[in-house]
Amino acid sequence: MDELYLFLFRFDVMAGAIIVFIVPYIFSEIGESLKKIHKETKRPYIEKKSMKSLTGDLSKDISHISECVGRSSDLSVRKFVIGSSGMKAALIHIDGLTDKQMIHDHLLTPLMTLYAGKNFSSNEVESFLLSKHIPMTDVKENKTIDDILHGILTGSAALIIDRLHDAIIIDVKGWKSRDIMGAPTETLVRGPRIGFVENLRDNTALLRRLSPSPNLRMVDYQIGKQTKLCSLVYIKGIAEEDLVEEVSERIKQIDIDNALDTGYIEQLIEDNYLSLFPQIQNTERPDRVMGALLEGRVAILLDGSPFALIVPVTLPMFIQTPEDYYERWLPMSFFRMLRFTASFISVFLPSLYIAFVSFNQGMIPTKLALSMASSRINSPFPSLVEAILMEVSVEILREAGLRLPRPVGSTVGLVGGLVIGEAAVKANLVSPIMVIVVALTAISSFVIPQYNIGIGLRILRFGGMFCAATLGLYGILLFLLIICIHLSKLESFGTPYFTANIFDFKDVKDTIFRLPLFSMIIRPKELSSDINKYRRKKKRL
Repeated sequence: MDELYLFLFRFDVMAGAIIVFIVPYIFSEIGESLKKIHKETKRPYIEKKSMKSLTGDLSKDISHISECVGRSSDLSVRKFVIGSSGMKAALIHIDGLTDKQMIHDHLLTPLMTLYAGKNFSSNEVESFLLSKHIPMTDVKENKTIDDILHGILTGSAALIIDRLHDAIIIDVKGWKSRDIMGAPTETLVRGPRIGFVENLRDNTALLRRLSPSPNLRMVDYQIGKQTKLCSLVYIKGIAEEDLVEEVSERIKQIDIDNALDTGYIEQLIEDNYLSLFPQIQNTERPDRVMGALLEGRVAILLDGSPFALIVPVTLPMFIQTPEDYYERWLPMSFFRMLRFTASFISVFLPSLYIAFVSFNQGMIPTKLALSMASSRINSPFPSLVEAILMEVSVEILREAGLRLPRPVGSTVGLVGGLVIGEAAVKANLVSPIMVIVVALTAISSFVIPQYNIGIGLRILRFGGMFCAATLGLYGILLFLLIICIHLSKLESFGTPYFTANIFDFKDVKDTIFRLPLFSMIIRPKELSSDINKYRRKKKRL
C-alpha cells in the first residue's frame, strides 16, 4: 500500500512538472512559430494609387468615372453650363451620401444663375470659383481619377469643367445617421448618457466636447483596399511618442479588403492572437475613451463603427467601469472587489465542486458532505459529466438569448433555464446542488462588465473542470498557475498585461480597489515618463 501511495505521489509530481514547465513551453514555442509565419506572410504597407488624370474632355471624363463605379444607378451626373460663358461642366455625386439641398442652394444655383453675367476664360475659371463663388468650407482640387473617385464615394461632389484637367471636390456629405444616445452595451446608473455612433466625425466631435484642448490630436488613415477612414486619437504631451508610433505602424500594415467594424482592426494589430484574453479594449462610451487618453493611452476610431479601441490595456481595466469614478471611493472599491470575486467564481466554482466531490471530500464539513452525498445518490453521471451538461446548456441558452429579438431572447433565457434545470433534477440526470453551482456561476459571469473578457473566462471554465476531474484541487492549482504564467508573459503594445507594477502602491491603488480621486496624482507608471507622469501637482488640502 505504501508503494502505491509512493507511486501516486511520484505520478502527481511528474504530471505537475509536465503541466507547469513543459506544456507552457510547448504552447509558447508554437505561438512564437505561428507569430513568425504570420509576420513573414504579412505584406508590407504600400500605397497604391493610379496616376491617371482627367483628359480635359468632359464627355470622356464623365464616361470614365461612370465606368469605374460600374455605371451604378445611384451615381448622379448633373450637366450644366456655367453662367453665360458657355463653359460646360458636370457635378457628380452619389445619391444618398450627399445633401441635395446643399448642392442645389450652394453649388448649382450660384454657378448657373447668380453669376450669369460673368465671362471668364478656362485659365482663370478654377481659381475664380475656388476663391469667390463656391461658398463651402471643405473644397480642394484633385487631378487623379482615384482621388476623385474616393471623394465621390465618401460623400463629396466632384465639379468637372470642360477643358480643365483638375476636378474640384466639394464636401457635401448628408447621409442619414443614428442619433446620439446612450451606450446600450455599457449602461450606467450615473454618468453621461451619450455613446458613439457610426459617423466618425460625430464621434471625434464628442471627444472634442469632452476635452477642448489643442493637444488632443487626431490622425486619419485609409485602411483596406476598398478604403475606410480610421482615426488615431491621442493627447500630445501625455501619450508617449513611441506608443503612438507603434500603433500608427501597425495600422499602416493592415492589408484587408474592408474593415466593417473595429473588431477587424483589433484582430489585425493585437500582440498575441492565440490568447483567450483580449489585449485591446473596445467601448461605446466617449467618457471611457477620454479617461484612457488622459492616462496616456491611445484610441482608434473607425468610420461606420460605434466601438472605439483603447490601447494599451491591462487585465484590471476589463473589470472596471466608468461609474467607479463617478461615485464615492468606498462603495465603488467594494463593488470593484466584488467584480473581481465574481470573475474568479465564474471560472473556478464548477471546478471546485468537482474537486470536492470527486477527490477532496475530507475538506468538506461533515454535514455538508452528507447533504451533497444524499443529493447525488440517484445521479447516474460523475460530477464532471453533470457540470459539462449543465454548463453547455447554459451557454446554449445564453447564445440563443443574444441572437433572438430582445423581448423573445430574455423570455427564452429565463424560461429555458428554469425548465431545463427543474426537468434535469426531476429526471435524476443532475443533482440539485449542481444546478445551484451552475446558476451561481452564470450569475457571477453576468457581473463582468466587458463582454470580450467574459468570453475568455467562460472558455477557461471548461479547462478548469477537466483539470479538477483529473487531479482535484492539485489540478486546479496547476491550472491557475498556468493562467498566471500566461498572463505574466502577455503584453499589450509593450505594456505588461498582468504584473505591471503590482507591488507599487501608487499604481495598485486604482486596480482591485480605488482610493479617493485626490490621491491619484501620478499616471500609470508604464504609460508615463518623468515629463508627463503627474496629473496634478498638489494633494487635497
